[in-house]
Amino acid sequence: MVPCEVAAGPIRAGGLSLQNPLCLAPLAGVTSLPIREFFTRLGASLTHTEMVSCAGLVRHNRKTLSMLHTSPSEAPVILQLFAPAADVLVRGAEAALDLVHQSGEVPFAGLGINMACPMPKVTKRGAGAALLKSPSDAFAMVRGLKGLGFPVWVKIRRIEAGEAGIEATVRFIEGLLNSGADNVCIHGRTATQRYEGVADRTVHAAAARLFPGFISASGDVREVGDVREYLEMGCVLVMAARGALGNPWLFAEALNALGYAVPEMARDRTPAGRMTALRWLGERAMGTSGEAQAVILLKRLMGGVLRGISGAAELRHQAGCSGSVEEILAVFRRGTEGGNPAGE
Repeated sequence: MVPCEVAAGPIRAGGLSLQNPLCLAPLAGVTSLPIREFFTRLGASLTHTEMVSCAGLVRHNRKTLSMLHTSPSEAPVILQLFAPAADVLVRGAEAALDLVHQSGEVPFAGLGINMACPMPKVTKRGAGAALLKSPSDAFAMVRGLKGLGFPVWVKIRRIEAGEAGIEATVRFIEGLLNSGADNVCIHGRTATQRYEGVADRTVHAAAARLFPGFISASGDVREVGDVREYLEMGCVLVMAARGALGNPWLFAEALNALGYAVPEMARDRTPAGRMTALRWLGERAMGTSGEAQAVILLKRLMGGVLRGISGAAELRHQAGCSGSVEEILAVFRRGTEGGNPAGE
């Protein structure tokens, strides 16, 4: 492949200095501390927390507070928040920042607002993608967070289909930036599409042309070509979500194509190298969250880790029936002994 015209060095985006333009997007129930560390080791220059409820933070809900842990070994992390109103958002952010400061953990690099989640349990409360229909509330949220002294990142969706949708989305982005947003990440599906269909990229091209340096891309980032396309149309960062789960080595492949150095753990995609990465994640997750959570995370990644290996479907099934980290690792070991992934 011919590298696209991207400087293979540190970049400035969203008020931050990052090692490369590839980020791990927020994923509810997935982007906990061990997963963020895992993808940092595989090449992500920035990660996000799961979507954290500001109402839960204000109430000091134990489960919500547990989502705030950070580590020196992860890339800069954005605390992604959701709330129905600016006052709740700011109070939740303040509570989170105070807790992290008191704990002595690594501070967040920035504060994110989720205006993209299309799920009814979020939108019916006036949060997530519901804010796309309430621009005054959305802009007030940005202004409120900006007052806390951190870079503000916003994740949105395309507002509606067609040319009118591009125009409406661009106007919304302009309002966010005028309110102080440092970065706006666009997901190319509308809220009504949820996660079905294809993410339309025409809105990214239009926004990146109008607001150079402020637009990041999300949606159907599964191959190196997807990363290259978003960058070549002017997006400053590309964020992988489900595509990274489907191929954990996507960051390494893209970094190599763009001329960046590939982290050590990401270089070895042989069965032995994949086993090393899988074991690292399992042990790290057990240490931070317990074995039950570690098993869940490994199962979510097994499809991607087994990608290209003969008999992957049966191995995924066996891993899905496993009840411990060692059982999952044993499944991987049995399935790969004496063989190599296709094309390796």
